[in-house]
Amino acid sequence: MTAQDGPEGLEAQFAQWRQYVLRRRELQSFDADELEDHLRGSVDELVAAGLSPDEAFLVAVKRMGSLDELSREFAREHSERLWKQLVLTAGSDSPVAGPRSRRELWVMAGCAAGAVASVKVPALFGLGFADDGAFYARNFTLFALPWLAAFLAWRRKARRSVIAILVVLFALGAVAANAYPLADNSQSMVVTSIHLPIALWLVVGLAYVADDWRSSRRRMDFIRFTGEWFIYFVLMALGGGVLSAILFNTFNAIGIVPEEFISQWLLPCGAMAAVVVAGWLVEAKQSVVENIAPVLTRLFTPLFTAALLAFLVAVVWTSHGIDVEREALILFDLLLVVVLGLLLYSLSARDPLAPPGPFDKLQLALVVSALAIDVLVLLEIAGRITDEYGSTPNRAAALGENVILLVNLAWSAWLLLTFIRRRTPFAALERWQTGYLPVYAAWAWIVVLVFPPLFNYR
Repeated sequence: MTAQDGPEGLEAQFAQWRQYVLRRRELQSFDADELEDHLRGSVDELVAAGLSPDEAFLVAVKRMGSLDELSREFAREHSERLWKQLVLTAGSDSPVAGPRSRRELWVMAGCAAGAVASVKVPALFGLGFADDGAFYARNFTLFALPWLAAFLAWRRKARRSVIAILVVLFALGAVAANAYPLADNSQSMVVTSIHLPIALWLVVGLAYVADDWRSSRRRMDFIRFTGEWFIYFVLMALGGGVLSAILFNTFNAIGIVPEEFISQWLLPCGAMAAVVVAGWLVEAKQSVVENIAPVLTRLFTPLFTAALLAFLVAVVWTSHGIDVEREALILFDLLLVVVLGLLLYSLSARDPLAPPGPFDKLQLALVVSALAIDVLVLLEIAGRITDEYGSTPNRAAALGENVILLVNLAWSAWLLLTFIRRRTPFAALERWQTGYLPVYAAWAWIVVLVFPPLFNYR
């Protein structure tokens, strides 16, 4: 915030500060009113003590502490709000209730019902989960993600041009998944099933940011949304697994075997609905998970760092190469993506004004370890491409992915190093990571659209 002269300038600074405070999803408008009253009182006291209005404003803001500290303080003082946010509906006198929240609940329910209906529509044409597994493997994200994107676009009040782009991209994904004559056991089928969800999830990201896609802050919000959505989805999946086990055993005890109901209805329909419900939960109950995810990041970052360093030591000690067959490539790429996800989510939850600390150095060690593993994988892939089997869809896709990861990890390591040395602002690292999202989207779409005919549908 910049200093301005006069009462009008001071009011402008109050307005700018209030806008910044409301970015924290734990704090609502009436919280901002209370904070603003406290801030104005502090400014008046400092002005009475002889400071200029601009100086008084800056000192008062500094005394109030960081926004994260304020959020935690409000969470402690208003702990009852947490429980109100955990229920589906609140009383009419609750500040978290209102016509829009109830309308949002109904829109979410409609989108979840649409996802459930979508996964059952193929059954009307004779397609079943048991006999047509390849079809469902290609299309499972097309049953749910368009409905999640529709909910987010409605909530963001996206323009018609954005909605048209979303429709075109989802239609393009449907064509890419079903138009090519791919055999059920072909490599192109596997890479399509893996890369289409990535491409479509980034289309969901477009619905999330809506008209603010150029804003690095909004793109970072989508990264945070992704992490929190994943946590909610996993929790619901675990609950669904427990429910399925209870249903199976209780009905089985009275001579009824509900296996067909569970496998044909409960699990697939529940999974599709959970995709939408998890997105709604992140949007409506954000303060619940926002405090959990950074803790998980801090917990798993040192564990993954130790695991990667141990792996590198084992590679040097045994002099064994890396198996780069399809399953191993997927495993290593998944490992590198998890490392990148830990980095991204820790960046999204970090206070941009905080100085470098020990955790930043630990992240640098994690990124450098992942970078070394990526180099080893790339060397092995390059060696396999030159053998008698040559380039395959799986190897080509892995090569491109690891080159993209190599560039991102290498520059991330450099930016982290310079940030730790206080030569690069934190915002540069944030802009780099969020600006790199279109690269992953572009590669995923290339694999889905170009690879099948390029490799003769192998």
